[in-house]
Amino acid sequence: MAFTRLELRCPRALDPRPSWTLGEVLTELDALEATRRAAPPTPLKQQPEWASGGSARKKAFVMRIEEEDDTDEEDDNDNEDARALVTGARFSCNDLECSSFEESGDELDSGSTSYHLMEKRSLEKSILLELERDHHLKIQEEVRSKLSSLEVCHQNEIQRTISAFARLQKYAESRKEIDRRLDVQFQRKIAEVLDKHLSMVQRDHEQKSQIVERRIRDDAAVEEAKRREQSMKEEKIKQERARQEAEARQKATAKLAADAQKAAYEAAQKEAVEKEAAKSRAEAVSTSSQISQKSVAHATIMAISTEIKSELPGIKIYADSSALEAESRRLALHDQVPSNIYLSKEYSRYDRQIGKSISKLMPTTDSVKARASELIKALDGQDCPRPIACRLFADKMISIVKSRNPTDKTFGKLAFACGYVMLLVTNQVPDAMDYLLAEFNKVCMYTVPKHLHALNAQARNTDYFRLIGYQEEDGKLQSTEKYLVNVVAYVKLYAAMIQTEIKGVRHPHGLAEGWKWLAMFLNTIPAIPATAFALHAFLKVAGFALHKKYGSQFMKILDVISRHFIPALKAQGSKVQPEAINNLQNYLNDKIYLEEPEGQYLAQQLLSKMFL
Repeated sequence: MAFTRLELRCPRALDPRPSWTLGEVLTELDALEATRRAAPPTPLKQQPEWASGGSARKKAFVMRIEEEDDTDEEDDNDNEDARALVTGARFSCNDLECSSFEESGDELDSGSTSYHLMEKRSLEKSILLELERDHHLKIQEEVRSKLSSLEVCHQNEIQRTISAFARLQKYAESRKEIDRRLDVQFQRKIAEVLDKHLSMVQRDHEQKSQIVERRIRDDAAVEEAKRREQSMKEEKIKQERARQEAEARQKATAKLAADAQKAAYEAAQKEAVEKEAAKSRAEAVSTSSQISQKSVAHATIMAISTEIKSELPGIKIYADSSALEAESRRLALHDQVPSNIYLSKEYSRYDRQIGKSISKLMPTTDSVKARASELIKALDGQDCPRPIACRLFADKMISIVKSRNPTDKTFGKLAFACGYVMLLVTNQVPDAMDYLLAEFNKVCMYTVPKHLHALNAQARNTDYFRLIGYQEEDGKLQSTEKYLVNVVAYVKLYAAMIQTEIKGVRHPHGLAEGWKWLAMFLNTIPAIPATAFALHAFLKVAGFALHKKYGSQFMKILDVISRHFIPALKAQGSKVQPEAINNLQNYLNDKIYLEEPEGQYLAQQLLSKMFL
């Protein structure tokens, strides 16, 4: 089957549908002709060039014929349709005429008669074609606008749906939050009810516990009162027994001393009569021995007798009478306990305990607090009598000068720490202060204050040096330099105890006693190197506290030192060490009494906060 497609040689822009067939073209042309005859339109624009009659270029009409042949192939089982495009003959048509053609089975009749295809185009038809094209474009634009509006509506509907879903989800979440809050409130109410119930149960339990504890405390208070009453009775019995023993021992010692003095005096007289005819040198030797024996005897009597003598044969005592009376009273109390009491098995344990506690003392607040608590507990023990415990405590506390290095720079801080410990212990155990002062007076006579001066060279023997405080080292007396170091250390320790103050704690031997000591020292003690070192050590430790308390009166004391004591030292010339004079002059010139001693402020501040 074959068909032929005819195309007009005209611009495709005028054809609204380029794919029209020949029949559709003819039908459309007839419709346009009928419309033109019914109402001829008004021309809108000029006739195109191709529509003009005379100047139009003649163009040929092209006819294309597609021929489709069906061939059967005997060798193949499949039938395929083959189409062949046969190009028709090209001919010209001036009056838009085309030849007729007819269809036959397989051939085209080339001799068929041509017939009229289109009439001659006119201006009206061209205008109609243009109007049709405009109408077609308008319809397409309306369709596009309608599609756009529908698409916009569709998008709006989608947005409304999404918004509705979001609101629904938000509502669901709000409902969940409300349910959660209601659940929390319900749980809180349950917890409150449970807490009230548990509080009531606990309150009942506490009330029952308080009742039981009150009963236990009442029973314990009754037992404690009974025990305290019993201990007081036992303590009174022990004190009475100790007093009687002390009186008996004192009487026996006084009797022995008197007998020794009498025997020594008789022996001296007998020896003097026998050697009356000897040479002067032998007499001098015998006389010196008598003087030494008498001095030792009189010194012994001075330590144990209640009578106060101002001088000994060959030795002159510089001291105030009240100071000597206080010294004799303290030494009598101190000697009631034997010096070798620590050797007994019964009390050696307490001696080791007290010594161990004091050996751990360091210039820190925690150490001072711990050591003071341990010592108070040891002195309050029921197994060891109070006088023996106080004697052991005083011996170990003063012996810290021997166990530590007095020349070390940290000894000053340690002295302040010892002062705090002594104050805290004596505040709880007042009897311990007398034993401490007795031990101070025993090891260093300048803590009385007192000075023993040898009147001649014969009196300056070994016994004299022992009396003034020289110690033996390897069977020999120590050097003067070491003796002065010990004097300075003992005076520093004594001054540290005096100047120590803790708020709310009463000091049994405080700054008032220090002021009295300083006045007696300057009034009775001569100016020599040993006394100069002792005075400087005392002022260096306690001068700041005395100046703070007494002010202008203390300045008068310093003026006395500057006007009388230092010139007296300088008057002795080379006998006095320059260091002794320089120490006092530098103390006055640099006004060291206005500066706090190193180690005092920190310890005092921390302890004041602790024991408030």
